[in-house]
Amino acid sequence: MSYYEFEHVSLNLSDNTFEESGDFELDSSYEEICNRVGSEDFQRIFLPIVYGIIFILGIVGNGLVVLVMGYQKKVKTMTDKYRLHLSVADLLLVLTLPFWAVDAAKSWYFGGFLCTTVHVIYTINVYSSVLILAFISFDRYLAVVRATNSQSTRKLLADRVIYVAVWLPAVLLTVPDLVFATAYKTSSRTSCLRIYPPETSRYWMAAFRFQHILVGFLVPGLVILTCYCIIIAKLSQGAKGQVLKKKALKTTVILILCFFSCWLPYCVGIFVDTLMLLNVVPHSCALEHGVQMWILITEALAYFHCCLNPILYAFLGVKFKKSARSALTVSSRSSHKILTKKRGPISSVSTESESSSVLYS
Repeated sequence: MSYYEFEHVSLNLSDNTFEESGDFELDSSYEEICNRVGSEDFQRIFLPIVYGIIFILGIVGNGLVVLVMGYQKKVKTMTDKYRLHLSVADLLLVLTLPFWAVDAAKSWYFGGFLCTTVHVIYTINVYSSVLILAFISFDRYLAVVRATNSQSTRKLLADRVIYVAVWLPAVLLTVPDLVFATAYKTSSRTSCLRIYPPETSRYWMAAFRFQHILVGFLVPGLVILTCYCIIIAKLSQGAKGQVLKKKALKTTVILILCFFSCWLPYCVGIFVDTLMLLNVVPHSCALEHGVQMWILITEALAYFHCCLNPILYAFLGVKFKKSARSALTVSSRSSHKILTKKRGPISSVSTESESSSVLYS
């Protein structure tokens, strides 16, 4: 979470502690301390607003997917299982945003234990979310390109392998949070940060940023791009079912564009900032300020992908729409039974109109 690492540097500088535990060391290569007041004021307003919007949209969208999956009585397909995994990951991820919003706006009021906990939840689900997207693309590749003999493989991936290849690595990647994440106090405020050893802080930070770019973007992005490009080539062959093929091709292109539009700008930002951290790119206050603002904005864009996932991977599906309607119908009937017991009989005309409004809203 780059913003918190940026903030740590400014906290050290403003308190004149010079503990070298932020983004860079103070040495002779830095002739001036950059003024961060403008960017700090911007993030205090921008981040809470954007995080609040993403939180609401993410809770509604992913919560509805989890609700529909829970109401399904039939045996879930492989696609349904991936949808459930993805929605749980995105749901848990957006649940951490209110904490970061408060931290950005004012201070961290929640203590050291909750700081570590929120970091752990964030890390698990930011990695698991993108890795699940890679699994979904590979599953669709098997279903389209290897349709005749892939059923057992798809079932194995959805039932067993996903826990070993997605959730287990995501959990293991939280070790740095358990070791370094803590509530850091200064004279002006408290922040929830990773505090690295002073002598090697820049190398720890660079290593974890490269890890994020590799595991959280390059590997799943390569799988997504490869699988969907093969699917596009496969669907482009033959003359049968052109209408359905065009729709499938359009959806596939949208999935690719959405993933890379949301995650590529943020990863480019932290990559450039890491090169500055390692003195590969010459440092200047103008460049530092521009990169910091870029990361703040594109990080919010990356989180917005959590709101798009329910739409792209669930609500566009015809089967899911039917399941959603069934779930909402069951919920409406259950509410009607409770109201009937409390209030007495209700006219059939009223009940029918309520069910219709739920189904077609």
